[in-house]
Amino acid sequence: MQRQVAILLFPSFSNLCLANAVEPLRAANTLAGRDLYDWHFIGLDGGTVLSSSGLPVTPMLRLSDMPHVDYLFVMPSYGHRALTEPGVLRRLRGAAARCGNLVGLDTGSLLLAAAGLMDGYRATSHWDVLTEFEEAHPEVEVVSDRFVIDRDRLSCGGASTTMELMLELIAQHHDAMLSLDVAALFMHGERPADAPCPPGMSGDRVVRAAAALMRRHIEQPLPIPEIARRLALSQRGLEQRCVTASGRSPQGIYALIRMSEAYRLVKGTPLSVAEIAARVGYDDASAMTRMFRRAFGLSPRQLRAGQPQ
Repeated sequence: MQRQVAILLFPSFSNLCLANAVEPLRAANTLAGRDLYDWHFIGLDGGTVLSSSGLPVTPMLRLSDMPHVDYLFVMPSYGHRALTEPGVLRRLRGAAARCGNLVGLDTGSLLLAAAGLMDGYRATSHWDVLTEFEEAHPEVEVVSDRFVIDRDRLSCGGASTTMELMLELIAQHHDAMLSLDVAALFMHGERPADAPCPPGMSGDRVVRAAAALMRRHIEQPLPIPEIARRLALSQRGLEQRCVTASGRSPQGIYALIRMSEAYRLVKGTPLSVAEIAARVGYDDASAMTRMFRRAFGLSPRQLRAGQPQ
C-alpha cells in the first residue's frame, strides 16, 4: 500500500522541518526498494514559496486542487500568527475533508487549532508557543511531548522532533526495523561508541543505541551480554526493551541488521557470496545463504539474477 502525503507550505517555512519530514520518506522508499510513500508540495495559491532562509520551493498543486491524501502536513513555521485569517482557515477546513490524517509540524498545530480542527484532541507544538497554544485554545489538550499521535491528528514540537514523528510513522506503517534503518542513514539517535544508556532512557532509544553498536560490529558480532554490558544494562533489561519497542529480541534485531547489510552487498557490489558472508559475520557461506533466503525469500545468487521474490 502506497501512502499519499501532501505537504502544505507557507511563506517562511523551515527548511530543516521540511527536510526532516520528506527525507525519511525518501529513505524508506530507497531501503524498501519500492515506493511506500508518494508526496506532493502544496501551496495556498500558485507561485513559489520562500523558506525562512530564502530557499524557493514551487508547489505542485494549490490546496484547492489537492486530491484525497492519507496525510496532510501543515507547515507554517515562523509565520503562523499572520495566517489565522478567515480565508486561510476556511480553506484548511475544506482540505481536512479530503485527507485521512492532519499533521501539524512545528507551529502547524496552532494553525489547525485556529481552524477548529484540533478540538477534543491532544496536541503539542514548538515549546516556545505552548503557553500561547494552551491559553488560546482551551478546547485542545495541549501537552509538552516531543510529538503526539492522537487518532487522526498528529503534531510535533519542532524541526528535530519532525524526524522522530516520521520514524514513528514508518515503524507503525511497516516495521520497527525499517524505522531503525532509516534512522541509521541519518545517524539519528547515534551516541558515542560504547556510551552507557542513562537511567530512564526510553525503549526506542535503547534499541537505537543497541542497533548502532550492532552496526559497528557486523563482521565480528558482539555477544548480546556484551552489548548489554556496554549499554550499562542487564541482558534481561536489554531484551525486555527490545521486545517492547520493536517486537524483536536483540538476537533478532542483530540478525536483521546483518542480513540488511548482506542484501546491500549482494545488490551493490561484485563481492562473492563467501566474501559477503565473511563481512556480515558468517564463517560458513551456506549458513549465511540459508539465513538470507529465510529473510528475503530467495538466495543471494537469485537476487543478483533478478529473480522476483
